[in-house]
Amino acid sequence: MPIHTFILNKTNSIANQFLAELRDVNVQQDKYRFRKNQERLGEILAYEISKTLIYETTDVQTPLGSASVNLATEQPVVATILRAGLPFHQGFINFFDRADSAFVTACRKVKKSGAFTIQVDHISNPGLEGRTLIMCDTMLATGHSIVMVCKEILAQYNLKALHIAAVIASTEGIAHVRANLPKVQLWACAVDDEMTSKAYIVPGLGDAGDLAFGEKV
Repeated sequence: MPIHTFILNKTNSIANQFLAELRDVNVQQDKYRFRKNQERLGEILAYEISKTLIYETTDVQTPLGSASVNLATEQPVVATILRAGLPFHQGFINFFDRADSAFVTACRKVKKSGAFTIQVDHISNPGLEGRTLIMCDTMLATGHSIVMVCKEILAQYNLKALHIAAVIASTEGIAHVRANLPKVQLWACAVDDEMTSKAYIVPGLGDAGDLAFGEKV
C-alpha cells in the first residue's frame, strides 16, 4: 500500500488564517486563541480523514418522510501524546464525537552533548484490534517519538488503518515516518523544511506545549 500524504495548505482555504495566527508571535500571546486554532485545524483534518472511512446507506426517519444517508460504519480511536497535542486532539473528537481516545506520555532525555533519546512512559488505550487509529500531535519534528509510540502499539495490535496527523511537520520527520511505518497515512496542515539542533521546526511556531499551557519548569 503506497503511503498517502495530505498537506492542507497546498489548497487555499480559511485554514490558512488559523495557521497564520498559530505562527504569529504576537497572536500567540493569547493562549485561548492558540489552543482554539489548533482545535479548528483538528476539526478540518478530522473531516478530511473521515473521507477514508467505510460507509453504508441507512434510512433516517424525518417528520415528513424517510431520507437515505451514508454513515460511517465505525468511529476511529483518536490518540495524542501529552501535553502539546491536547487542543489538536480536541478538534478531532469534536467531529468524531463517538470515538474512543488513547493517551501517551513520552519525554525527551537530553544528554550533555545536546543529543536526546525518547522515552515512552505510558500508553492508556482502549482495545485497538482491527480498529482505525488516528495519532495526532501538534508538531511532527524528527518523528522519533511518534514512530516509537506507533511501533509499540503495532507490536500489540493488528490495526485496520493507522493515520498520523500534525499541525506542522518537518520534511525530515515525514521521511522518518515513511521509512519506519510504511503503511501509515500522513496528514499535515503545513510542512517546513528546516529544524534547529534542538529539533525545533523552522519557521514552525515555537514550543506548542508552552504556548498552549504555560512554560515548563
